[in-house]
Amino acid sequence: MPKFLRIGVHQSNVSGYTSKAWCVRRVGSAVFLKWGAVEVQGAGDGRKVYWSRSPQEKTVRCGTAQRAIDYATAAIARRRNHRYEPLTGPIALRRRSTMRSTELKQALATILIVDIVGSTAKAAKLGDARWTKVMGHYYAAVRKELKSSRGKEVVTTGDGVLATFKKPAAGINCATAIQKAVRTLGLEIRVGLHAGEYTISGGEMVGLAFHIGTRVAAKARAGEVLVSSAVKELVSQPEIRFRDHGVHQLKGVPERWRLWRVEG
Repeated sequence: MPKFLRIGVHQSNVSGYTSKAWCVRRVGSAVFLKWGAVEVQGAGDGRKVYWSRSPQEKTVRCGTAQRAIDYATAAIARRRNHRYEPLTGPIALRRRSTMRSTELKQALATILIVDIVGSTAKAAKLGDARWTKVMGHYYAAVRKELKSSRGKEVVTTGDGVLATFKKPAAGINCATAIQKAVRTLGLEIRVGLHAGEYTISGGEMVGLAFHIGTRVAAKARAGEVLVSSAVKELVSQPEIRFRDHGVHQLKGVPERWRLWRVEG
């Protein structure tokens, strides 16, 4: 089964970072895909890759073996062309103790989602080597602002970053600071923020709040920071100003949501 690990700011000889992996396998006229966030530990021959959570899976039935071969070949080529490296070792699902996995803890946070606008076209224009350097500077800038704002990075997904904050104002200030920092790299980002509860189970964060934050970010245009009403209602600082962005249906999320654009 061909496996691929996304190359980001951290290269394969660096330990202790999150990334994304894909697995592609063909059996007869069917192609089996598996993908998700992974944690990389160790370096070199001792490097180990673990699924951060149970991976997503998809079966594509192509009708004929030749179509399946063509589909798998194209899927593998896309991985190679999108800053992935072939992964020779296994991807393990980290086992947790029964006691730990049953522990549930509710938490409230402001969730920030950052995503680069037009990253695929930008990568194609710059080429792999230059784009990898740009991405290195991008993640360094994001993490610098997260540290300054006391944000907690949860996971990176391709060119996106998901982080949490204890205070919504800190998340908003961090978002605007990241915008200014990455413009010097010739990048435009979209940002979404939502405040809500999530569950910590076995050391992992799960909950609808993360999905809502992602959908809010998807509604933003280049250079925009959008927040849900849940965030706006928690902000009391007069220097943070909002403009009504209308009521939206967020894909896969119940009800309609009023969103607000951060001004200034």
